[in-house]
Amino acid sequence: MIKCICIDNDTRPSRVPETKWLEKGKEYTLAFSMTVHPQKKLAFQLQEIDLDDSCSPYTWFLANRFAFRKEDTDKLIEFIKECNQITFSVNELMKVTNVDERKSNTIKED
Repeated sequence: MIKCICIDNDTRPSRVPETKWLEKGKEYTLAFSMTVHPQKKLAFQLQEIDLDDSCSPYTWFLANRFAFRKEDTDKLIEFIKECNQITFSVNELMKVTNVDERKSNTIKED
């Protein structure tokens, strides 16, 4: 189970109701990961929010909307690999998410 925290909830698409949108500063749990097209960017589905067909074509949240704990980096990379069956380097991950050893991303411990 990988936790993340929303750091960017700007620009909610009009097709996605507020009840199915992210809350900045709220903690979420990753459910699935993939590279979305046409953006060719890493994106996540969350356990807490179901972006169903009524939100189409918006069924994923881009990864750059979230921050992760540095200590979860290895688990996050494995999760992405399992979901996408691709190789993903730490450097690539740090470019598309906010995993940064220089700053502390605060997420409550379980």
